[in-house]
Amino acid sequence: MNNLGRFGIAIVTTAALALSGCATDTAPSRSSDAPSADGSVTLVAHDSFSLPDGVLAEFTKETGLAVKTVTLGDGGELATKLSLTPGNPPGDVAFGVDNTYAARPVRAGVFDEYVSPAAANGAQQYALAGMPQLTAVDYGDVCVNIDTRYFRDKGLPEPATLQDLADPRYKGLTVVEDPETASPGMAFLAGTVAALGDGWRDYWGGLRANDVSVAPNWTTAYSTDFSGSAGKGPKPIVVSYASSPAAEAGADGTPPPTRALLDTCFRQVEYAGVLRGTKNSDGARKLIDFLLSPKAQAAVPDAMFVYPVTRDVPLPEAWAKYAPVPAKPATTTPDRLADERDGWIRQWRQLMGR
Repeated sequence: MNNLGRFGIAIVTTAALALSGCATDTAPSRSSDAPSADGSVTLVAHDSFSLPDGVLAEFTKETGLAVKTVTLGDGGELATKLSLTPGNPPGDVAFGVDNTYAARPVRAGVFDEYVSPAAANGAQQYALAGMPQLTAVDYGDVCVNIDTRYFRDKGLPEPATLQDLADPRYKGLTVVEDPETASPGMAFLAGTVAALGDGWRDYWGGLRANDVSVAPNWTTAYSTDFSGSAGKGPKPIVVSYASSPAAEAGADGTPPPTRALLDTCFRQVEYAGVLRGTKNSDGARKLIDFLLSPKAQAAVPDAMFVYPVTRDVPLPEAWAKYAPVPAKPATTTPDRLADERDGWIRQWRQLMGR
């Protein structure tokens, strides 16, 4: 969620992005350190990685290992950069490679095989076939979000489906992310392929004819262009996450002015893996185990606006109301994504005149 979004997704809010730059020995920090010595473990992550200081401090208390963090850009950039350094990693463990990019670094030999014992409590449900090197840590759903106030004020029916975005009634109202530079954009493109089959090309041609805007990343699309966020931009329709409305709810419980369209979603899962060539394999494994612990998993929703994979982890109250899990998100296999992604992007660029 890469990004995932993490949606992203990664998965991801402006606040989470800001937190990712904090620098302490146990909180995320930018570092150029090589793989760690015994006294620390270096986590390589996307820019949206964020956990509260106290959570990582708990890991240090339990293990004696300080956590240093190297960030390598969006989820897609993370996967690409890791794929160029198999056996000579910039850290000990990686977090944030999602299912839309997973096959690339796995095929490149970036990771050592490791299945965390903690994965049996839920994470294994999201395991990728033939990829025991990766352990699921969180998931989210990339979905179209709308500014409900806009449609109410304009007396315009709210869109509900992918096809609605190409309806002339919504001309010029939608912003999406570039699939080559943003993991939510890639997830949305993959979702249209999964949902529409060969008709995805005609669909994107219809979006272009309907004056869809393309942003380079999620932050620009959501925080600048989207009218339903703090940026109060001009576009009332945006590609974001199913959990995004929970971030827009008021601190006093006021309902959010946004809603995710749950029939437009693509499932994004973020993974962690031990980097081949690490000098601290034991520390890397301990950190993956810790990321699946109830304490770390309980922090994931508020910190990164994604869902925990460990069972029976309580969610923030607003999530139950405003961030329901889509019943039938679109999916496709990592191998298909790896084999066909470049072709999809090439065709997408031709269709969009980019």
